Amino acid sequence: MEKIIFQGKSEFQELLVFESSRHGKVAILDGYIQLTENDEFAYQEMLTHLALCSILNPNKVLLVGGGDGGILREISRHSSVEHIDICEIDKMVIDVYKKFFPDIAVGYEDPRVHVHITDGIAFINSVPEGTYDVIILDAFQPMGPIAEVLADNCFLESVAKALRPGGVLSAPADSLWHENFVVADTIANCKKIFKGSVNYAWTTVPTYASGVIGFMLCSTEGPPVNFKHPINPLNPEQNGVAKGPPKFYNPEIHAAAFCLPSFVDKVVDPTRY
Repeated sequence: MEKIIFQGKSEFQELLVFESSRHGKVAILDGYIQLTENDEFAYQEMLTHLALCSILNPNKVLLVGGGDGGILREISRHSSVEHIDICEIDKMVIDVYKKFFPDIAVGYEDPRVHVHITDGIAFINSVPEGTYDVIILDAFQPMGPIAEVLADNCFLESVAKALRPGGVLSAPADSLWHENFVVADTIANCKKIFKGSVNYAWTTVPTYASGVIGFMLCSTEGPPVNFKHPINPLNPEQNGVAKGPPKFYNPEIHAAAFCLPSFVDKVVDPTRY
């Protein structure tokens, strides 16, 4: 830590931003690294494009959390998307990222974005059935409360109801190196609710605990979704409000994200062994 740029506390959480010689600006939310300028794109791009590149012509997207704006930046690359709702409960987060991380918060400049300063769970419960093509959850720590959220049947049922047939959920999930790796339970629970595809993927994010992060990709019953084989590739000529093409995501990385180490594969899909 070279220099503290911002330190503040809202009614919801505490946010610290500082300069680092190795990682650029770093944001710490309630004691957890939320992102660094050096590697934020790996997480943001994968959480977004693993979902949106797996279905044809996604039109309406809901982001729960993601107040930094990076996921919005990545959604903006998809020209078929006409409407983007973001639910961020803490306006302080949005304001801080706009001030100190403009290349990430650039996502808010997309005119398709509609900001709702409200609780995401309550918002999901309020929308009509079949509203969204894609819902992205980015509001929970993958090493902690996200496991609880993905075990909450009532919440998952609300998410599934808010998605159209063949709609997709993308959420961070447990790291495969976490000693209390609970993804088998998460997958089993998601399969009870989502009657389409349910897959676990992963990627590297060096500054996250263990250096990797998992993702849960789920689809509702309807047109089949094969997350392992993207059918809606990004157009390299269309970057939305992003300043340049993706730095991490490509079709090969997409497919590779579902290639699991043997010890993980045995947990995720024991029927193969």
